[in-house]
Amino acid sequence: MQLKKLERENISSLLGYFKNQNTHICNYTAGSLFMWGKYLSTHYAEEEDCLVLCDRYVGNRYFYWPLSKTGDAATEDRVAEKIEKFCRENYIRLHFTAVPRDKLPQLVLRYGSDVHVSNIRRWRDYLYNASDFIHYPGGRYSGQRNHVNKFKKNYPDHTFSVYTPADYAEVESFLREVSAVQLEKAEMLAAEEMNGVFDILPRLEEFGMCAGILRAGGRIVAFSAGEVCGDTLYVHIEKALRGVQGAYPAVAQLFAQTFAQNVTYLNREDDSGDAGLRKSKMQYLPVQLVDKYNLAIHRSFDAISAYPQITTPRLVLHAIADEDAADFARLASDDALNRYWGYDWRENATEPNPPPSWFLEDVRKDFKQKNELPLGVYFENKLVGEVVLHNFGYRAEAEIGMRILPEWQGRGFARESLIALMDYGFIKLNLERIEAKCFRENTTSAYTLKAAGMRPCGEDEKFYYFYKTASM
Repeated sequence: MQLKKLERENISSLLGYFKNQNTHICNYTAGSLFMWGKYLSTHYAEEEDCLVLCDRYVGNRYFYWPLSKTGDAATEDRVAEKIEKFCRENYIRLHFTAVPRDKLPQLVLRYGSDVHVSNIRRWRDYLYNASDFIHYPGGRYSGQRNHVNKFKKNYPDHTFSVYTPADYAEVESFLREVSAVQLEKAEMLAAEEMNGVFDILPRLEEFGMCAGILRAGGRIVAFSAGEVCGDTLYVHIEKALRGVQGAYPAVAQLFAQTFAQNVTYLNREDDSGDAGLRKSKMQYLPVQLVDKYNLAIHRSFDAISAYPQITTPRLVLHAIADEDAADFARLASDDALNRYWGYDWRENATEPNPPPSWFLEDVRKDFKQKNELPLGVYFENKLVGEVVLHNFGYRAEAEIGMRILPEWQGRGFARESLIALMDYGFIKLNLERIEAKCFRENTTSAYTLKAAGMRPCGEDEKFYYFYKTASM
């Protein structure tokens, strides 16, 4: 899977993914992505006719639930597994964001009990019955009806028309007037929202969006725009002039009467924690506050802050000591020794011949970042090799690897170290599965992995694959 930056020019090519989605979450719409994606540094990929979206925020990546063009749940599940694999292979912490409620149970069950789930109130969308906005029925909506009637009485010449590109200059001028008042709040979100409104205005047709203009007294007094996805009309823009009483409930009703006749719901997005906006949205009697779940998947290794010490009949496994930096550098930089290690130290080195301390700091950094658990293998207080748990997954799995200095090979240290670290992984880290691979031509390594109790589980043109579970 290859993630690419979602540029605004890409969004129109992705409309097929949004049109049939029934998540009832505004984050899965073209309008929301266009207006807010640049602030979230959104990236995307297309896999098996599914759209994968990923926001980058405060150093982390947050993946959306995959959107299938056809709504195929099985395909979405497979692509969700690809997201997990992508994160594991690239040492990315797995986070999901804006997860629909019906997808939550399977994710929690998939990743076990160590999952942090949040559902922040200020980001929940307000979902309404479209028919309620079309009719403002009964006593429940008497307030809205009264405001609309007052507006009609005060402005008998009012009209509502469908927006066309010919209206662009007039609508932009109206929005400038609204913006001047809104930006008096000096709130960052208010400024970002208005920037998004002005940016999307010339592209409403490109995104297949619907928009309407409410005029009264010879001028525009309100404007609204949105898009239909599945059974829902998402209202992305709704602006009215301050001081024009009843303009908001009037444009909301006229917009629904014009564009929501063939949908079941209206999504009027979230309130961003604004108290006034929350009160207003609640007065329109939502049928649901749409949950948007955020999941942070934890691994037991994430809680380890200090290197363990593991003893065997002959060996001690522990953090590599400063005084062993030279021997470790020899272990890590020997090309003949490491041709099967699968990693070339030169990829990270900042100079052609780094000092021995650099190799030690490199593996310590990997431990600090929770990318791997590297332990020195010691025999009679002498460093003889290294054994590593790495490539930690999100369903209690990890990969193991080890290497021994040439002068200490052939004494069974590799097998003994592998068994000891696997036992630690199963008992202390609660791993369920430990995996390994070796190059096909590395017959010594394949023999050692089998001798340590690992079973073959596959092969390709490059590697043999092995595994061991907690119950084996």
